[in-house]
This record gives sequence, C-alpha cells and structure tokens, in this order.
Amino acid sequence: TMVVVGGGVIGLELGMVYQKLGMKVVVVELLPQILTGVDKDLVRVVQKAFEKTGGEVHVEAKVEKITKKDGKATVTVATKDGKSFDIEANKVLMAVGFKPNSKNLGLEDLGVKMDQRGHIQVNEKLETNVSGVYAIGDVIGAPYLAHKATKEGEIVAEVVAGHKAAVDWRAMPSAIFTEPEIATVGLSETQAKEQGKNVKVGKFPFSVSGRAMAVRHTEGFVKTIVDAETHEVLGVAIVGPEASDLISEASLAIEMCAFAEDVHLTIHPHPTLGEAVMESFKHALGEAVHLINR
Repeated sequence: TMVVVGGGVIGLELGMVYQKLGMKVVVVELLPQILTGVDKDLVRVVQKAFEKTGGEVHVEAKVEKITKKDGKATVTVATKDGKSFDIEANKVLMAVGFKPNSKNLGLEDLGVKMDQRGHIQVNEKLETNVSGVYAIGDVIGAPYLAHKATKEGEIVAEVVAGHKAAVDWRAMPSAIFTEPEIATVGLSETQAKEQGKNVKVGKFPFSVSGRAMAVRHTEGFVKTIVDAETHEVLGVAIVGPEASDLISEASLAIEMCAFAEDVHLTIHPHPTLGEAVMESFKHALGEAVHLINR
C-alpha cells in the first residue's frame, strides 16, 4: 500500500503510475476535492476511474502523523467530522506544494524582487525590477509547466534581441497525465461564470465517438465554452483518451480568436478522437448531429 499525501496533479499522476505497477494507492487531500482548480465534472471522471481500479480517495482529510516501524509506516488521518483512522503503508509519497529554488543565487544582493514564497517577480517581458535581469520557468510562479518555460525562454531571447515580444497566456494549454488524461486551455466553465460572462457550453461524450469505441476508451468528454453572443472560443476542457494531444486544436482556436463556427465548419476525418472537439462546438451552437440539442 502507498499513501499519497496531496491530491494535486503530481499526487494523482504518480499515484496512478504506482497503482498500475500493482500497489494499492490511497490519496489523502485536505481540500474538498482532488485536483483543485479543475471543474468538478472533469474530476469526477478521473476519480471514478481511479477508484474503479482499486484506488481510494479521502478528501477534507488531514494527515496528523506518520509513525515508522520495521520498514513500514502507519499514517494517521483525521476527517472533517473529528474522527481519525490509521492506514498501514509500505510507502508514503509526499506530494504537497511547490517551493521556488531562488535562494543563495545572489538575487537579494542585486535587489531582485520576490514574493513571500520566493517566486521572482517579472513584467510582461519577463524582466525583473532590475534592468537586464530576466527570469523564466517555475521560479516565477504558476502554472508550473515545461512548455510554458520553453516559450518564456523564446520570448526572453526575442526581447534581448530587440524584437517585440511579450507573454500572453490566454492560449496556454495544461495537461494532467492521469488515466484518463485531463487537458484544458482558456477559461474553465467555473471561471467564465465567476467573471460574469454570458456563455454557451457544449459537451460531447467519448461514449458516442466511433474511434473511442474502437480503442475501448469511452470515458470522459470534450467541453467547450463560447461567448453566448459572439460565439468566440473562450475555453476548452477535455477529459478522456489522448486529451493532451487533442487540446492543441483548441489552443490554436483561442490564439487566433476563432469562433465556434470556425471549428464547427472544419471537416475532421472519421473515425478520429478529434471529431469530438468539433462535435462539442456543434453542441454549443445547438447544431449537433450526433447528440440531442438542448
């Protein structure tokens, strides 16, 4: 048995890996849901798949202590109702929080500004408050993504070379390599509503996809968020097979300020998983062919 302390991205990704390798995995998360910040309907799909293969999830639960004896650990967990229970574990994986590695680099001597956690503060050109000093990657803060850091490096190179360049993360995709995968770009449905936007939401389940049926991975769906009046693409969320590959089309749509009709009118080959992206936009517009329109 492995206990994973923290039900965030890294905790779930590694937890599922170890479960695939044959371990019983128990996830303990302090907050009300695993994968905090991800829309609940996407999380439900991943959690269901995790539990179906033998995993356990305890939310609103806190690890009070870990006692080691004879090469094993006893993890004491307290629940929100004041009760507690013990889990006997062979391994404990701590997967809580990120800490920027910005100390002992001489940044304080230069006067480079950092936040309370140690993240280096930068402007839209990734320059610090000290002229000529730039920072990229995880050390400047979330989202902690390798492809974001790569793009930031390119932007800094352009800026240093005297070209016009600045960050614009509206179309920054994010992928979570659980099984099934989750991938998102742009605004989530929750964020759009919190911002008071009038939106239309389309959903297309992989259970209706011919390709998903063929590869026997029909869990999940594609969800699209578009402006209710202009139909501009605001966000896309995918949970299901190959989500991390499928999200690039949505990133391009947001980068180009495309409209739902642009994706709707783009003919996708059949049978492919990519058809689900197109179909979700059709559903948002009330023009779905393979689903009942709301």
